[in-house]
Amino acid sequence: MPDDAFPKSPEKPPAEPPVAPSPANAKIIESGRRVLLSETAALAELAEKLSGDFAAATRLLLDNKGKVVLSGVGKSGLVAQKIAATFCSTGTPAIFLHSADAVHGDLGVFHPGDPAILVSKSGATAEVLRLVPTIKHFGSPIIAITCNAKSPLGRQADAVIEIPVRAEADPLGLVPTTSALLTLAVGDALAAALMVERGFQAADFARFHPAGQLGRNLLLTVGEVMHPIGRIAAVGPDAPLRELVIAMTEFPLGAACVLDPQGLLAGLVTDGDLRRALRQTADLSAKTAGDVMTRNPVRAAPGMSLGNAAQLMEARASQLSVLPVTDPDGLRCVGLIRIHDIYQSTLP
Repeated sequence: MPDDAFPKSPEKPPAEPPVAPSPANAKIIESGRRVLLSETAALAELAEKLSGDFAAATRLLLDNKGKVVLSGVGKSGLVAQKIAATFCSTGTPAIFLHSADAVHGDLGVFHPGDPAILVSKSGATAEVLRLVPTIKHFGSPIIAITCNAKSPLGRQADAVIEIPVRAEADPLGLVPTTSALLTLAVGDALAAALMVERGFQAADFARFHPAGQLGRNLLLTVGEVMHPIGRIAAVGPDAPLRELVIAMTEFPLGAACVLDPQGLLAGLVTDGDLRRALRQTADLSAKTAGDVMTRNPVRAAPGMSLGNAAQLMEARASQLSVLPVTDPDGLRCVGLIRIHDIYQSTLP
């Protein structure tokens, strides 16, 4: 569809030069910038230092037929919870076990052979180390994520992923900022590596996200959500604008499909097309749908996923709010879908 198929916003006046922040605000902004730059540099260093230990940890998880148990306390525990959630959503069954609760009965979640990922910045957290003998008794391999591979935890683990943190990013260099971020990133990297090795696809992801917009975009198709041909405004190319407006008023979907006598899509008329036509000429009595329509508009197919349809509408300089839907050959019109239908749709 041409870039002018929808009304454009009025041209904006030249941007004013940015106003320098006040000294107090400049200090705040600079504090935040220092943290972000420090953490960015640390992420780059982590990527460079990723080694065979990361591959060994991934192999241990791939060989596992049960679930992965992640454990930690404090900030490390919170990060471990997120890693467990990421694993679950990407096809690796996982559960978080708080290290302090584990020794008070919660170790029952372990099944012999379940691999454990123990997260501890120092590698010397007492609550985490207390779990090691029992986990080994279960015959479960241990993966340690720590800043010190030579720590007590690192020495007892079957695989160690060392986080190269020279200093935390906060002003005191004490708060788990960079270390927490890098640990989280390692969890994402492990999940991604497992996805690649297992051939995890979008359809697999959809099975674990049946609700929410992600699930709808992956599981539902345009054909399941669209307004079918009998419930949309549809006129011929020679239809007077009065007839076109009446049809669009009866079916207020923001557009009308213009069809030739065989039902093939000839064009699309949107509310914006009508407004532009009215702005260009005061007398519309002689105009027809064919005069104001957009020829060869962008179109969707019934079997297209909602996610792909949304991308067709949004991943362009001039975003679209409605698409005609045609048969797989892209010729015969079968319906209409709006961006609102995509974001308001529900699963069956």
